[in-house]
Amino acid sequence: MIGSFKKSNNSLTLKAKIFSVTLLTLILPLKAIGNVTMAAPEPATGWKGKPEVAASEYMAVTANPIATQVAVDVLANGGNAIDAMVAAQLVLNLVEPQSSGIGGGAFLVYWDANKRLLQTFDGRETAPALADEDYFRKPSGDLLKWRQARIGGRAVGVPGTLDLLHTAHKQFGDHDWAKLFQPAINLAREGFSVSPRLSRSIAGASKYLKTFPETAKYFFTPAAEPLPAGYVLKNPAFAETLSLIASKGPGVFYDGPIGDEILESLGNTSELPSLMTEDDLRAYQTISRPAVCAPFKDFSICGMGPPSSGGLTVGQILGISEHFNLQGMGPTPDGIHIVLEASRLAFADRARFMADSDFVSVPVAGLINPGYLKKRARLIQTETAMDKAQSGNPPGADLSQATFYHPESVGTSHLSIVDQQGNIVSLTTTIESGFGSTIMTQGFLLNNEMTDFSFRKSVENRPIANRVEGSKRPRSSMAPTIVFNSGGRPVLVAGSPGGSRIICYVAKTIVNILEWGMRPQEAVSTPHFCNRNGKTELEPQTPETTQKALVSAGHDINIKEMNSGLHVIQILSDGRLIGGADPRREGLAMGD
Repeated sequence: MIGSFKKSNNSLTLKAKIFSVTLLTLILPLKAIGNVTMAAPEPATGWKGKPEVAASEYMAVTANPIATQVAVDVLANGGNAIDAMVAAQLVLNLVEPQSSGIGGGAFLVYWDANKRLLQTFDGRETAPALADEDYFRKPSGDLLKWRQARIGGRAVGVPGTLDLLHTAHKQFGDHDWAKLFQPAINLAREGFSVSPRLSRSIAGASKYLKTFPETAKYFFTPAAEPLPAGYVLKNPAFAETLSLIASKGPGVFYDGPIGDEILESLGNTSELPSLMTEDDLRAYQTISRPAVCAPFKDFSICGMGPPSSGGLTVGQILGISEHFNLQGMGPTPDGIHIVLEASRLAFADRARFMADSDFVSVPVAGLINPGYLKKRARLIQTETAMDKAQSGNPPGADLSQATFYHPESVGTSHLSIVDQQGNIVSLTTTIESGFGSTIMTQGFLLNNEMTDFSFRKSVENRPIANRVEGSKRPRSSMAPTIVFNSGGRPVLVAGSPGGSRIICYVAKTIVNILEWGMRPQEAVSTPHFCNRNGKTELEPQTPETTQKALVSAGHDINIKEMNSGLHVIQILSDGRLIGGADPRREGLAMGD
């Protein structure tokens, strides 16, 4: 049984306890069926079992132990969840630059315990105002290939993460803004140890990271070798950037010297030049949006609405699965089959209807309407996998839109935080692909978020909802989530990186905990399964018996590494916090 920890007097004591525990190997690799495909673009660290962590006052789970420690230190010193979020995200920008940072975007789901207020913040990147439906079309008329488009200035959307951090902090933070920057500034100046995951990521992306001299200089040794694990890396440019933002505010980023440097760095960095202007940077605003809360039995699954597809698609998967006895089936091939088929149906709707609702009509309420989901559930056969699912006709849908699938990469991170007052942060943050556009300026990387748009504008003269338009926000799969019980009490905080598979990871974890009675660490550690309306994807650790049963049911199986980074906190009825961090990455849960 996974161990737990009692309350300690300080976070450092708890940290020592965590690292002193013999790490548990929860799942051993088993023989796989089918062809093993290439690893995700942002490589995993390798499997490292994690202990379950318990606390009674506060808890943070982030993608890097340094960032987790910084978040816990803020909480221990009287800061709230928003304060801890700001400090941790800035540190993640430094120690995990391939995944997130101020050059990217983010979604925040926030629960204010005192006000009993649930609010979401949309800090998604935006397209330059001059972008049009032919944004990725060459002068010859041909469309760029995705891999051609992801490197260089054309790929960069207007960054939103910094504005989100400032907006949320201004509204809900307690600690001084500048004070929260100091841990990251100190690390950038004094140096930090390159983690095994960062080192492996650099090696895997060497070809792209050598495109631009400033980027190559930072991520490679003087001998042009990828930085090894343990290398002490300093980033004085980022320290200066953060110092300026700390003292002057985000205006220096969006309407000042940092913004000027961003535009200069974009320059002629790709076959098609960037169209971003000073006006684009000045115009950026974080949008406060209502949360999307989907019913699931006696729970409300609350997450981001459009331009994220995460909250809606997770809600659909669970709402469809609700019409089967998942609890009775347990985590067996039968239960997994139901969730896979529900996922197939949900992804069909996602491909047709979900995009930035400020630009296209998205039937938000209709997609999670219980009556509609009941009709979708009737399409599932309990013993036989369906062929490719077709989108449905949810109430309020614009049926003139085309169904279109588009690749989505995995340079993303997630953090979950609960503070002493019961305030909750679920933040998913990204620069899109691993290392984003690979353009580095002033110590941080710029995103390649524009490649999350559909490159084509229509199919057979029917518009694609997620087509490129000026000032539009590209569709995302990020799914920061807070689950509430029937009494309105939060019971679970979850989220993950992983491209469009994020949706599967979060849905699976919720089912594992709420239906199959798993504790958080077990829930995030069990082998993943996912169907995005195509092949059924399974991790190599999936037991052979499960693989064979799904094949017998008609699933076309693809065995592949699924590089999630789930960070989960369960809130028990007595207020105790139970945390789980994904063994596939370097994340860590800590608390007191």
